[in-house]
Amino acid sequence: MTFSFSASRRSFRLLVAAATAIAGTVLTVSTATAAPAPAGAPAAASSSQVVPQLQAAGLASTIALNNCSASLARYPSSKDTDRAMMLTNGHCYEGGFLSAGTVLVNRASSRSGKLLDASGRAVATLRADLLLYATMTGTDVALYRLTRTFAQLRSTTGLSALTISATHPVAGRAISIPSGYWKTTYSCSINGFVPTLREGQWTWHDSIRYQYPDSSCQTIGGTSGSPIVDDTSLELVGVNNTTNEDGVACTLNNPCEVNSDGSTTFTQGQNYGQQTYWFNTCLTTTNAIDLNKTGCMLTKP
Repeated sequence: MTFSFSASRRSFRLLVAAATAIAGTVLTVSTATAAPAPAGAPAAASSSQVVPQLQAAGLASTIALNNCSASLARYPSSKDTDRAMMLTNGHCYEGGFLSAGTVLVNRASSRSGKLLDASGRAVATLRADLLLYATMTGTDVALYRLTRTFAQLRSTTGLSALTISATHPVAGRAISIPSGYWKTTYSCSINGFVPTLREGQWTWHDSIRYQYPDSSCQTIGGTSGSPIVDDTSLELVGVNNTTNEDGVACTLNNPCEVNSDGSTTFTQGQNYGQQTYWFNTCLTTTNAIDLNKTGCMLTKP
């Protein structure tokens, strides 16, 4: 997995910030500080207006966390007056990796991150007050409710949220993976879907496999939680989460694909993401997550 809580959790790629251990040595990236809201930012829309559904692929509306990447996200049915949301990986949860079988719902949170514009400038500090959902079982996602609405953020920053697609991603489609942590965007394509992907104690289903080898798609620690944006629809179809780092099977930082007969295959350097349309299968008419809703695909506690 690709994030960065510690060297031992580095990869998950857990693509967290192992990044912190290698910051400044792997990529040359900007460390721009917060900037004022752009002049002439559009005024808030009326309360009945739906938030714009498309946000161009790139760094705009990505979020830099202390150990991972994230994005400003909305459902297709979100309204301007709804609280804005932040989407990242479950393994980027501020409490550390979640044990297999653990699902967190509606937990108080004070998680914060820097909202970036298209140039990678931090234009706002975002703060969550509620962890809506998080798990590393079945999928690897965490969704937070922020303290400000979509309309408030757009009026002060000019930025709209990425729309979480309501449909399954498309094999062969070109995708972009913008990392708020590294302030860089990876260009990839979908090479199919893995029915069962295993890494250490965690198992994920219908994972997105990226085209490999691909020099423009070599995600690293710190890119965990980056949105996967379909270059055609410009909708968010997944979150980046892991890479096989060492060329071994099924251990931490070395995901393997589990075949129908139970055998496993793996490729060093192969990277993956997790789908996000599942959220839309669990929504009520008020956009609350109902894990007991018929057809809900999110993992239940």
